[in-house]
Amino acid sequence: MSDQFREVTNVSWFGRIKRAVGGVLVGMLLVVAMVVVLFWNEGRAVTTARSLAEGAGAVVSVPVDKIDAVNEGELVHTTGPLTSSEGVGDPDFAIEAKGVRLVRNVEMFQWVENSKSETNTKLGGGEETITTYSYAKEWQDRPIASAEFKQPANHQNPSMELGSRSFQISEGKLGAFTLDEPMLDRIGDTDPLTITPSQLAGITAAYSGTERVSIIDGRIFIGANPTSPAIGDYRIGYQLVPLGEISVIGRQTGDRFSPYQTVAGDELLMVDTGRVPAEKMFAEAVSVNTIVTWLVRAGCLLLLALGFGLLLAPLGVLADVIPFVGSIVRMGTGLIAFVLALLLGSATIAVAWFWYRPLLAIGIAVAGVLVALLLTRLGRRKVAAAPPQAGATA
Repeated sequence: MSDQFREVTNVSWFGRIKRAVGGVLVGMLLVVAMVVVLFWNEGRAVTTARSLAEGAGAVVSVPVDKIDAVNEGELVHTTGPLTSSEGVGDPDFAIEAKGVRLVRNVEMFQWVENSKSETNTKLGGGEETITTYSYAKEWQDRPIASAEFKQPANHQNPSMELGSRSFQISEGKLGAFTLDEPMLDRIGDTDPLTITPSQLAGITAAYSGTERVSIIDGRIFIGANPTSPAIGDYRIGYQLVPLGEISVIGRQTGDRFSPYQTVAGDELLMVDTGRVPAEKMFAEAVSVNTIVTWLVRAGCLLLLALGFGLLLAPLGVLADVIPFVGSIVRMGTGLIAFVLALLLGSATIAVAWFWYRPLLAIGIAVAGVLVALLLTRLGRRKVAAAPPQAGATA
């Protein structure tokens, strides 16, 4: 049987109008939601910036090998080697290592459905869509529901019995300080852990299944033929978060660290790999806050444009009675949606600035007015100083 399947669907002009009108409600909800998110994002950015500035001014760097009761409840920074008497391991395959966390990544060879659609508008406003479904065998780290394929016959995937997991130490030591699981969870830099052929015997003994186990390219392969995998075969790789130098900023609570509540509103608890000064950790956090703020702004503006596009979509559908006219109308509504998104998004950000940062916003507004007045006055002086043109003689 072919690994491609074509499906042709037709929607009448009235059906498209009904669908577009339904999209208007979605567009309205999307516009309102993005305005709310934009406003919230400005407040979040201000709160985080103020909290980081407050923390940077209050933090105290302390030695890692001694706990001073004077700093109890204060925001402290320390750096040093992370150690642990525990190891991490995957009992399902007898994999053991020294580190903070062992991450098992499981992939299964499965059928995957891909689709490609081509839509044409017909005279009279109707729409024809030709969708081509194709099927390929790929390694996937999540189960693919083959029963939902358009053509499930001969493309069936078995259930995924093995899954990705992580194994973490319960406690670590940073000099005289103790790091519990919430702190260890924040350490995320991983290195690949290569599985060697010498481990095969132990892996095979620990594995509860009956399939053949091999070591290929530093990973575990479960299946009959590693060079020609079959549907349902597995390959398993590992990554390790190693022990090593780390830096911590948090509230000193006994011999542990907890979130430090700032007056500005945010809680501060930071972990970084390597020996990182407090100033650099705060500078990096400020940069992350700026990046997140702009990413949210950009995402909201795009979704605002999409929302306005849905609001204006019925116009394009109505004009599709003559296809080329509909295309022209959609170009116009797309441009209008983009402009409306910029205007509403900018206005929302401006209002949020006046709400969350009134002094700064007023200062910028006053500066803008002064610049405008100055440019206007300079323009008038240039006009007044310009030599009069010679008049025409009778």
